Amino acid sequence: MAQLCRSVFVLLGSQIALGPCGRGLVPRGFASVQLSVLIDTYNHERLIATAINSVLEQDFPASQREVIVVDDGSTDRTAEIVRRYAPQVRLVTKNNGGQASAFNAGIPECRGEVIVFLDGDDWWAPGKLRRMAEVFREDPALGMIGHAFIESFDDGTRKTISPSERIRLQVNNVSAATLFRLSRCYFGTSRLGLRADLARKILPVPEALVFEADEYLFTMAAALGPFALLPDALTHYRVHAGNLFLGAGASQAGERRKAQVIAELAQALRISLPATGAPQDAVDAMLEIVEAEAAQLRLKLDGGWPWETFRTERTIYRVQHGDAPATSRIFRTLSMVPALALPPRWFYRGRQWLGSQTWYKRARAGAVPVPGFAKVDIPKTETPAAKREAKS
Repeated sequence: MAQLCRSVFVLLGSQIALGPCGRGLVPRGFASVQLSVLIDTYNHERLIATAINSVLEQDFPASQREVIVVDDGSTDRTAEIVRRYAPQVRLVTKNNGGQASAFNAGIPECRGEVIVFLDGDDWWAPGKLRRMAEVFREDPALGMIGHAFIESFDDGTRKTISPSERIRLQVNNVSAATLFRLSRCYFGTSRLGLRADLARKILPVPEALVFEADEYLFTMAAALGPFALLPDALTHYRVHAGNLFLGAGASQAGERRKAQVIAELAQALRISLPATGAPQDAVDAMLEIVEAEAAQLRLKLDGGWPWETFRTERTIYRVQHGDAPATSRIFRTLSMVPALALPPRWFYRGRQWLGSQTWYKRARAGAVPVPGFAKVDIPKTETPAAKREAKS
């Protein structure tokens, strides 16, 4: 792929600008934002073409973006399929090492001002790159963007996961950390956009994170600078058995691998986050749920003390459902009584069995439905563009 040239922009009107190196006219909203699309992939021969096509078909000038695919040592035809897209797509190959190693190899290859990430098994909705460029352009201080997404299942079922409103903040206090930890799903790989200089500042991502490397990136980025959360559903997140994170629970070996990765994530963030300058209480709030999830997996697999189970489950419930109605809190307290008496592995096996019973699911849905995630009040902030409009 030809190297991205230095752009020269000439204002021709309220909506039009001269494109990079004088090549054609592009909408003014795209001016001054060069994008690098970074796709990480492993054994996605059935899916990678959909991911790449969803990028190339975006209503965004090809002259203002590059597409880089990092193949993490695939053993199928993934690399062969990607090569067919040259020169529109540049392929980087490496030995298999997991998601973190793919990011460490791919991010230094990116030449754009902003890196927009995509997993090889997901795909983007139309207008994704246009929207990302607009938001980054209007707010030069912004370091990261996450957004709503559509869960897409193999049977054609789709479910939109979306925040209630647009948010802009930085994790520099406990309130912001509390909102961020409940919004992590909106910053996963295929929803993530990062300023390239911020991404490079975070490198290297610990290579023990064979998955969940995206969470290391976006957690560090949230503490290092302002981020935006958009209600626009711009990504299709494919839910399938081949997904390394979702499929980890299908076997004990997969569950143990997931437990190791989450524990590594918690430990790496505990070491790295304080260096961002975030207050210690904000760091503790951000990591509370990650460390509780790591403890939960450890207790399921290796056991421990009953009081550890009770403490861990209480923490997860408080973080996720802190404003649940009284009936839900009472039900939860009663359901946790066995955790104080049973070995952790017995407790989790029993809960898994109970949760699989149709009669229980029906009774639970009718009597005490699972509450939604807690609502957090955060002081509203305006984007620079909104402030300018208010003054005019």
